[in-house]
Amino acid sequence: MGFTYDNSRADYSRIRLLVFDLDGTLIDSKDDLVHSVNAVRQRLGRDPLPEETVASYVGRGVVVLMRSALGETASEAEVAQAIEFFLEYYRDHMLDHTVAYPGVREALEELKARPMAVLTNKPVKFSQAILAGLGLDRYFTQVYGGNSFAQKKPDPVGILALMREANMKAEHTMMVGDSDTDVLTGKNAGVWTCGVTYGLAPETLKTSPPDFLLDDMRELPKLLENHHISAHFSTPEKTKSGG
Repeated sequence: MGFTYDNSRADYSRIRLLVFDLDGTLIDSKDDLVHSVNAVRQRLGRDPLPEETVASYVGRGVVVLMRSALGETASEAEVAQAIEFFLEYYRDHMLDHTVAYPGVREALEELKARPMAVLTNKPVKFSQAILAGLGLDRYFTQVYGGNSFAQKKPDPVGILALMREANMKAEHTMMVGDSDTDVLTGKNAGVWTCGVTYGLAPETLKTSPPDFLLDDMRELPKLLENHHISAHFSTPEKTKSGG
C-alpha cells in the first residue's frame, strides 16, 4: 500500500491537535449499520445487502448511505422515507453490537494530554450518544457530525473550525481516519493525515494515501513521541508549513 522508512530524524511531537473519524476508526459499528440498512431495505420490500457492500457505503453521511443502499432506481420519496426510518431504527439499535476497536481506549488514554476531537459524517447527536455509551466521550473536547456544518467531509470546514477553536496551525494538527474521505479532508485543510488499516474502507487509502498508515491505534502515541514503528508510512519529502 506504500513504503516504510526510518523516521528517527523527523519530529512529529509537534503534532498536538488530533481529529478522529468515528465509524471505522474509533468504533466498530459495522454490524449495527448493516442491520439498520437492511431493516430499511426490508421495510421497502427489498432483499438484504451483504455486509461488505453496506460497509462500503458508510462514511459520507446518511443521505448518501440511503441513496447507495436503495440504488439508482429509488425515487426521492423512497429515499426520504428510507432516511426517516433509518434514523428511527438506528437510534434504537446503534449500541447493540458497536464497540471500540482493540487498542483505541489504551491509545486515547495515552494521548489524553493532547487536545482531541471527533469529526464524523454521522449525525452529531448519534455520535455523541455512541461515544458516551462506550465511555469514550471524556477524551474529546469537541464532537462535530455531518449536520454540524453546511458541508460534510471531505470539505475541510469542520477541521478548520476545530483548529480555530484549539488555536492550532496546520502543522500542529492531524486527521486520523479509515477512508479516503478522511485523508482528503485532512489534505483539503493542509494538515497531517493518518490512516488505519482495520476500518470500514481501508482499500480507499490506496488511491488517497495518508502521511502515515497504522495497523493499530496503539501505534499512534509511539509515532507522536518519535518512536520507530514498523507500520509507519509516509512521504519523507512532505513538509507542513503554516496554517
